[in-house]
Amino acid sequence: MRPILILSLLIMTIASSSARELLVYIGTYTKTSKGIYVGRFDTATGKLGELTLAAEASNPSFVALSPDRRFLYAVSEGAGMTFNDKPSGSVLAYSINADTGALTLINSAASAGRGPCHVSVSPDGKSVLVANYSSGTAALLPVRADGGVNTPASFDQHEGKSIHPSRQKGPNAHSITPSTNGLFAFSANLGTDKVYIYRIDGGTLAPADTPSVSLEPGSGPRHLALSPDGRHAYVINELSNTITTFALDPLTGALTARQTVPTLPADFTASNTTAEVVVHPSGRFVYGSNRGHNSIAVFAVDPATATLSPVEHVSTQGRTPRNFSIDPTGRWLIAANQDSASLVVYSVDSASGKLTPTGQTVSVDAPVCVKFY
Repeated sequence: MRPILILSLLIMTIASSSARELLVYIGTYTKTSKGIYVGRFDTATGKLGELTLAAEASNPSFVALSPDRRFLYAVSEGAGMTFNDKPSGSVLAYSINADTGALTLINSAASAGRGPCHVSVSPDGKSVLVANYSSGTAALLPVRADGGVNTPASFDQHEGKSIHPSRQKGPNAHSITPSTNGLFAFSANLGTDKVYIYRIDGGTLAPADTPSVSLEPGSGPRHLALSPDGRHAYVINELSNTITTFALDPLTGALTARQTVPTLPADFTASNTTAEVVVHPSGRFVYGSNRGHNSIAVFAVDPATATLSPVEHVSTQGRTPRNFSIDPTGRWLIAANQDSASLVVYSVDSASGKLTPTGQTVSVDAPVCVKFY
């Protein structure tokens, strides 16, 4: 019996070790880097290992994973392709080697506009959504059986401008995010101060019956994050350095503004723009990044109203925190400092949401996006 017992304990130990280890993918700008990088992350200790090149690509600044974890999708911001006889960026589709983290290119397709900057995947894995910043367009690309992407099945050209003299001369779609039930998608447009609401219907993207939502002129909405129950949305506004809380009707997609809070300390007066907003897996905390103040703003979520109360501001120990992500256990946060070529790991306090640097910093040139696998 003793050898069997030892073997059983060994198998349990190996299984436990495997279960606690994740992969982390990093999208970058490739002026000095080479593409998408991957590293191993231990959820028990918070240790991030050395990064290796998972796939060579041109400016794969933002990445997204399929729900079944078999595929990774990335934008490629350079032109290189055409759509409707106009220059277009592209969406890259990769298969994932779950053992090594290596990515194998399946195919690429036009993003239906210039400067694709954000990509997401519908909850059923059948559609890839992309926002094109320079063209101000949002598009849906059907996913093939092999995980590749087809030519955009539908796209929408945003129109308009707002009051900022240099940043809001025209439409700049900065993100597109599916609802948790997969019925809708929300595209934040920095240039028009609007969040456009779409129905995801039969593999197409169509304007929802509920109208788009306008934010305060000059806000510059950039990214949107959803509460775990799908009933609230948080929009981070790049130009006004604020986060707006919305109630979300999951049956109609309607957004109703509840509150807007600053991401900066009251005594900070230097230049700043925000970048990313993330909801903790528990739904109890919301985080936003400040580029200039170079910090993560931490907020507590009121369980009754979903409104935000400030908790703290934590330095990202680097310049220009473009993006950050929280691991699925909710215990760790990795911040990407684009202009100081660093990833910094923090522990997350489960009671307060506060962040504590672990002392770990991993180098990678121009990191833009962090995605746990």
